[in-house]
Amino acid sequence: MRHVAPVLIAAGLAVASLGGAARAQTSDLVSKTAFRVCADPANRPMSVDDGSGFENRIAELFSADLGLPLEYTWYPMATGFIRRTLAENRCDVVIGYAQGDELVLNTNHYYTSAYVLITAADGPLAGVTALADPALKGKRIGVVAGSAPATHLVHHGLMPLAKGYDLFVDRRYQDPSGDMLADLESGVIDAAILWGPIGGPLVKDAHPGLKTTPLLSEPGQPKMFYRITMGVRQGEKAWSRKLNSLIRRDQEKIDAILAEAGVPILDDMGTALKNLSP
Repeated sequence: MRHVAPVLIAAGLAVASLGGAARAQTSDLVSKTAFRVCADPANRPMSVDDGSGFENRIAELFSADLGLPLEYTWYPMATGFIRRTLAENRCDVVIGYAQGDELVLNTNHYYTSAYVLITAADGPLAGVTALADPALKGKRIGVVAGSAPATHLVHHGLMPLAKGYDLFVDRRYQDPSGDMLADLESGVIDAAILWGPIGGPLVKDAHPGLKTTPLLSEPGQPKMFYRITMGVRQGEKAWSRKLNSLIRRDQEKIDAILAEAGVPILDDMGTALKNLSP
């Protein structure tokens, strides 16, 4: 979760839905003069108010396609995000949103990703690919509290030693993902689990001594992979279809942006890394 989403972009946000009368009018609310995006100003590496996030680059791509200037409404990705942005007509789309959330109308998904296990690249856990691996027994693992991996850690008896990091924070002032990686590098924890679109780019950008491994074979629920869409207001089907058309046309460009950032991109079933055409 953006995302993510349990760390997933926008998952679990407690917000009010639009009323029936408002839904009937939403097709008239989409701006004709700008591509208006709702985003967190400090949700590195996804969206950043300096334009450096990979979701910023996707927004720029679509803005150019539409021939409209890009305008942002910045608001922390926490409780009230949709209510204070999309629902109040301050913007028209959230670039990263987990598929299936009823608070928005989802476009077609434009990528699938999963949680990743992060370890020292040359450490004893570097070859671990699943949470059931006995090598993790007795190890202290960093995990975002309330996220899907936490449930799996409980199942495997790994939670008693785990260190939790906050999920819903104002990332302008707190950085749970950065704190987790710093703890891993300093030896406070032995491994870390982050949502792939967060962990992958952070490791690629600034942590060359660490390794990310997508968790592709975790049985049971909750699932560890998610399809990521764009979210628009409920009822805005014409706008959603327009964005779907852009997603189809620009899929290779989107894949290239994600791959360059370091996002682990999976097939639609979340079972293997996607085979990207050169």
